[in-house]
Order: sequence, then structure tokens, then C-alpha cells
Amino acid sequence: MKKKQWLLIASGILIFVLIFSLSSSDDTVNDLTSHSRKDNFSDDVVTTGELMAKNSVDINAPSDLRRYRIYNVKIVDLVPEGTEVDSNEFIGSLEKSAVNQKIDDVDLEIEKFQSQYTQQKLDTALNLRASREAIRNLEYNLEQKKLQLEQSEYEPPATIRQIKLELKKATRELEQKKENYIIEKHQAEAKMIEVGTNLKKQIKYKDGLINLQNQFIIMAPKSGMIVYHKEWGGSKRKVGSTIDPWNNVVATLPDLSVMLSKTYINEVDIRKVKVDQKVNISLDAFPKAKLEGIVTEVANVGEKRANSESKVFEVIVEVTKSDSVYRPGMTTSNAIVTFAREESIIAPLECVFSDGVAKYVFVKDGGSVTKQEVELGRENSEEVIIKAGIVEDIELLMVEPENSAELDLQTISKTS
Repeated sequence: MKKKQWLLIASGILIFVLIFSLSSSDDTVNDLTSHSRKDNFSDDVVTTGELMAKNSVDINAPSDLRRYRIYNVKIVDLVPEGTEVDSNEFIGSLEKSAVNQKIDDVDLEIEKFQSQYTQQKLDTALNLRASREAIRNLEYNLEQKKLQLEQSEYEPPATIRQIKLELKKATRELEQKKENYIIEKHQAEAKMIEVGTNLKKQIKYKDGLINLQNQFIIMAPKSGMIVYHKEWGGSKRKVGSTIDPWNNVVATLPDLSVMLSKTYINEVDIRKVKVDQKVNISLDAFPKAKLEGIVTEVANVGEKRANSESKVFEVIVEVTKSDSVYRPGMTTSNAIVTFAREESIIAPLECVFSDGVAKYVFVKDGGSVTKQEVELGRENSEEVIIKAGIVEDIELLMVEPENSAELDLQTISKTS
């Protein structure tokens, strides 16, 4: 019997403890509060960016690659990124196999045209010599006909007429041969010029290839710090990368006096971002560094980025104050101030509730709770401006009380 009594007593105590615990838990939840305050308010769009120089000098591979039909040249040597170089100092080198093959090919062409030129020269000399010899023979023949005519004074008229006809024929043949000789000479000269021109073209082409080959050793156009060029996909151009004639930048020399931060804003927040907005910038590499910037460019068209399902918009921020220790490629945290107002009544978003018609807060005053309508202003990810309904330093519940449905809504008009 006593055992049953003890069990009843123990059960009663356990029930009492559970009820007390649940009651305490509810009170704890309901006691989660915050306070309205008067402070400066800002709505920031925070995003990650990358430092880059506003102005830079491109270090290019030879610009004549396309002219000589040399494509996809590889970088075989390149100084480490971040290296400080002087003007005309070695930067890197390109693979020469393609240009060397071109030089070998043109050497064969030069030999061929040199052979053609020599052969044409010999043929011309022989042909013109033969033509000159034929002219001399015709001149001798003409002299003979003239002599025969002189000696035919006492010959019959028919014989004299025959000799005159032969003299006339010899004269015409000599004139034609001389005219033909002039034409042959011009033809020979034209052929020599043609073959000689082809030879000169090949020699000039070879000279250009040798000059191009010398440019495969890349030198710095000016003093500065080497920064690797980024490909279209975002990867950096380095040893083993391929240079094509349409994008022949090997590396860049940035001007560190004016820096930019390039970032990308999602399509939800981009509507808030405008040119000339202030930006608070911090650097991962220098946590204590606090920089300021201003939005200078906002893309009008979105783009798909790697590892992103939604479209983003490129935004350029110009750093208003830079330092030589800040290097291109450093990661930045950009807080773009899209809205700012001084001396506003601010409350946490968790303290604001809605029934679909009105916005209201639960004001705690000692042991009582009041359901107060509020007029809201601009909000950010954590807080909202209270335009009307409450003043500063008001204690607000962050969790809706259980009896909220029983509380009458105190409208702004009633409290104003």
C-alpha cells in the first residue's frame, strides 16, 4: 500500500516538473525581445569581387602571326606572375617550331626560284645570241643582193628585175628580224623580271619570318609588375597555354595607381545598383584595410557564370584610394550602399509581423503586451525603418505571443 502511495506521489511530482518546465519554456520564448533604436540606416548589396587595374599595358605576342598563317603558338617560358621587370627585360618565349618550319619551306622555294632565274638568264642569252647572229647573216645577204644589182647593169631586164625583187625581199626579212629581236628581248626581260620578282618575294618573305622569329622572345615594353592574362573562361594564360592570332596577349603590366574591383550582382539585387553609388571595400588579404569606392559601370545585359544557375550582371567599382601593396587578383568584399538615411527609427525584421492587411509589432511594457500597427520604410537583410507607430527604445517581442489573436490592434491613428 505504501509502495502505491510513493508511486502516486512521485508521478505527481514528475507531472508538476513537466508542467513547470513547459511553462518556463513558453515564458523564455515569449521573453525573446529587442529594442527599437534611432540610428543611421543603410541597405547594402554585399558581393565578392576581384581587384584589377583600371589601365594596363598589354604584352603581346607578334602581331604578324596571322599574316604568316601561324596559329596556336604555345608559351614555352614565362616569368612568374607578380615579377617586377624593367623596360626591355625578358618576359617569356614562344614555341618556334611553326616559324622554323615556315623558314625551311621558304628556303626550298628560294632555291627553286634561284634555279629558275639562272636557267632563264642562260636561255635568254642563248636565244638573243642566235637572233643577233641571224640578223648579221641577213645583213650579209642584203649586201650581196645590193652588189649583184650593181653588177647587173648589162644583164637582161628580166634578170635585173629578179635581182631587185630578191633585194627587196632580203631588206624586208632583215627589218622583220630586227623587229622580232626587239620583241624577243622584251619578252626575255619580262620573264627575267617575273622570275626575279618571285625570287625577291620569297627572300622578303624569309626576312619577315626571321624578324617574326626574333619576336618569339617576348620583352617588357616598359617597367612594371607582370600579371598573367585571363582567358575567356577565366583561367590564366601561362606556360603551356596557346596564343592565337585573334587574342595574342601574353601578359599585362597594370597601372597600380588606379584600381578597380570587378564583381557580379545577381538578377534580384541588380535593380538596386546604380552608377555613382558609394561602396565600402575590404580585402581578404588585408582584413584591417578599409577602402572606399564608387560604382562606375553597371552591365545592362546579364550573363551566365560558371557554378551559377541564375544570370548575373557585371558591375565595376573604382577604388577611390589605392596603395601599391594592393595587387590585381586580390579578393574584395564590396558593400554597395544602395540606400542610406540618417537618424531613423530602426527595428529588427524579426519584430515585425503581418496579417496580410496591416504590419504590426508587439510592444512589451512590463508585464503587458500591446499589438501596435506600424508604417514601414526601407528594409535591408536584418532591419527595417519604422516610419510611424513607435518611437526609439521601445521593447519589442521577437516571437508572436500565444494570445496575439485576442489582442486589439492599436492603429497608428489612435496613437498619434
